[in-house]
Amino acid sequence: MRERPEGIPDSPGSYQFKDSRGRVIYVGKAANLRSRLSSYFQDPLGLHPRTAQMVSEADSVEWITVRNELEALMLEYTLIKEHRPRFNIRLRDDKSYPFLTVTIDEEWPRAFVMRGTRRRGARYFGPFAHAYAIRDTLDLLLRTFPIRTCSDGKFEQHRRLGRPCLLYHIEKCSGPCVGAIESEAYSRLVRDLCKFLDGDTENVQKELRLEMEKASQDLEFERAARLRDRLQSVERAVEKQQMVAERDEDFDAIAVVDDDLEAAVQVFYVRRGRVVGRKGLIVDKVEDLTSSGLQHRIVELLYGEDPVLGTPPSILVDVEPDRVEVVEEWLSGRRGTKVSVRVPKRGDKKALLETARQNAKEEFTRHRMKRAADHNSRSRALTEIQDALGLPEAPLRIECYDMAHLHGTDYVGSMVVMEDGLPAKREYRRFKIKTVHGNDDYAAMREVLTRRLSAYVRERDEMLDEEKARPRRFAYPPQLLIVDGGRGQLAVARDVVNELGLDAEIPVAALAKKFEEVFVPGSDTPVVFARGSEGLFMLQRIRDEAHRFANTFHRELRSKRMTTGSLAGIPGLGEARQKKLIKAMGGVKAIKAASLDDLLAVTWLPDQIARAIHQRFNGSADESAEEPRS
Repeated sequence: MRERPEGIPDSPGSYQFKDSRGRVIYVGKAANLRSRLSSYFQDPLGLHPRTAQMVSEADSVEWITVRNELEALMLEYTLIKEHRPRFNIRLRDDKSYPFLTVTIDEEWPRAFVMRGTRRRGARYFGPFAHAYAIRDTLDLLLRTFPIRTCSDGKFEQHRRLGRPCLLYHIEKCSGPCVGAIESEAYSRLVRDLCKFLDGDTENVQKELRLEMEKASQDLEFERAARLRDRLQSVERAVEKQQMVAERDEDFDAIAVVDDDLEAAVQVFYVRRGRVVGRKGLIVDKVEDLTSSGLQHRIVELLYGEDPVLGTPPSILVDVEPDRVEVVEEWLSGRRGTKVSVRVPKRGDKKALLETARQNAKEEFTRHRMKRAADHNSRSRALTEIQDALGLPEAPLRIECYDMAHLHGTDYVGSMVVMEDGLPAKREYRRFKIKTVHGNDDYAAMREVLTRRLSAYVRERDEMLDEEKARPRRFAYPPQLLIVDGGRGQLAVARDVVNELGLDAEIPVAALAKKFEEVFVPGSDTPVVFARGSEGLFMLQRIRDEAHRFANTFHRELRSKRMTTGSLAGIPGLGEARQKKLIKAMGGVKAIKAASLDDLLAVTWLPDQIARAIHQRFNGSADESAEEPRS
């Protein structure tokens, strides 16, 4: 792998270390590629242990030259996002934080609390530290901005009934389902709520106060009393937001506390001078970085994706990042206006950063205590599994497979993965069985394993052949493959591995539910784990997770088939229209019970399809219905 210095360009660029299988294991950037790469080719004793391990595992190094350091930074971020190299640091949430979500892309937008993956067409406010805090705030704000919080199905149900729900009667919803508010007035409520959550609280309070005073002067005392209550609710919600800066300031404050292996990051989001959310993350320090280098990487990862609250004009940090001028230029390009990254020296901003740092320190202490207990038990479990099954190395990546079906219908398979003893949900896979008809677990298991391992062999060979191969779905082999079942399932797994020439690379085992027995090839007697041992508990956990994952997928397919099955076969009513119609009508039962007039009233549904649906569930079309629309 060692390159002669004169063969390496001295221009800016990004470099990638690859292993013997062609997988990218580390991505870096440099203002001078020759100088930076030469630093890796020295006595390993002079390198940081993690850097030495990376170099020892690397088989080749490649580079891409660019025009300047900014382009090198952008290219490095793109390559890290694409390849997810194991020796680059990674940000991971220490918990899932709730957001207040407003679905502004809907006809009648709604507000609700959510976690997890965010989608287009919605605005997100937060993140909040606790779900109860955001629910309390939303409950207060609904008295002032009474927009709907119900699900689409509930909304359609009350629209058909012509009666609003309880929230309308207690003045926490303006009743769009029954036409109690005009679209323009409702849009104004949504807009004002978003402005308030963005931090523009003074104008909202001012407008409410003026409306209240005008209602009082016009002798509309009941309306004035309602406005007074709304104003008090807004004021209580404002009190929940901590004022930390001037009223027109937007910035993020980032504090980092670290040790040799990990770091804790706390981000405080300040908009219009108020703390509107915070977020905590844990960083795996799998590369050797200085404090400035770590801060550089954290800023890069935090703002590389589109942040929920956007990139603010100012970012406060406790340590100035490496090449801060390049980072500022990159962030300014993403925002469209100038962004500054600085370390506050005094005043309220320094005090806020100290608060963030204290939060990071407390979170890090809790994480290390949990990590120590978890890491010790995981290490014992992996060592027990290695010793009991006679594996050449500790199984840092374990894959487990299970099948699910109901009398041979909706046959599915699941693949779940544990890496370092923890579930790697990003690596989970689901399989629809394509070639098995009827109840045959062995054949279904053979199909799933063949598809997965054949994909691995194919992608492994492609990565060796291609000069710049992209990472693929099945590029990593398991160090232990487990099937849920007994000797029969084990024989299937062994045959598939042998047929693909992977018997020397991938060990297999089977875990039977009845007596929690573990079977391995070449032995008639099961491997005995001590009851309550860490190793057996880990195997049981991954087996149960595979079972849960398979059953969940099976139920999804079965539910989908049962829900849309009665609509199948209607000419012109494809899957997309079925989903849209179910959502519009509030369910399949409502579609079955709908009159022809009701179906013809769905403006986007062609008349002939509406008549076909009505005929399916009523036997004949209603001749008294209105004439087809032109």
